[in-house]
Amino acid sequence: MMGRRRVGVLISGRGSNLRALLEAEQDAYAIALVVSNRPDAPGLAIARAAGVPVHAPAPDGRGRAAWEAEADAALRAAGVELVALAGYMRILSPAFVAGWEGRMVNIHPSLLPLYKGLDTHARAIAAGDAEGGCSVHLVTAALDDGPVLAQARVPIHAGDTPETLAARVLVEEHRLYPRALAELARGL
Repeated sequence: MMGRRRVGVLISGRGSNLRALLEAEQDAYAIALVVSNRPDAPGLAIARAAGVPVHAPAPDGRGRAAWEAEADAALRAAGVELVALAGYMRILSPAFVAGWEGRMVNIHPSLLPLYKGLDTHARAIAAGDAEGGCSVHLVTAALDDGPVLAQARVPIHAGDTPETLAARVLVEEHRLYPRALAELARGL
């Protein structure tokens, strides 16, 4: 083992998976930088409270390529070795993804390959599925399409709403993501 791998986390929102990753930090990884496409993302306060540097430039009309180039430069300047998407709600360009090939992971709230994209819980309930869940996968240029590294299953109960199912799945996300990230970090 060559020490803890430096991880950059990309967020867009409240940061609950970021908090889970920070709380579970162990010998395998350390969060080195949090990047957000939203300077007002509540999750940035979690990073700051934990003493983790943040990079969240205000939108100024730049296109996606310019923003991604700046984010990539910040990640590399921080010595990041792995990138974890944690509620990051923008699709990354194929060029950005290629720069982190095999070293970028995402947590997705479905049992991939089912229900890529949004509204996963409503779609699982509408389909009459017995289970929902979450998947940690390597990020590729195709949306929610990379190799699955780990999954957690959650039963769908009669009377579940997308919100009640989402709440149960989120508990499993917070357990699964740190374990899967640590396993990937140890394998580098």
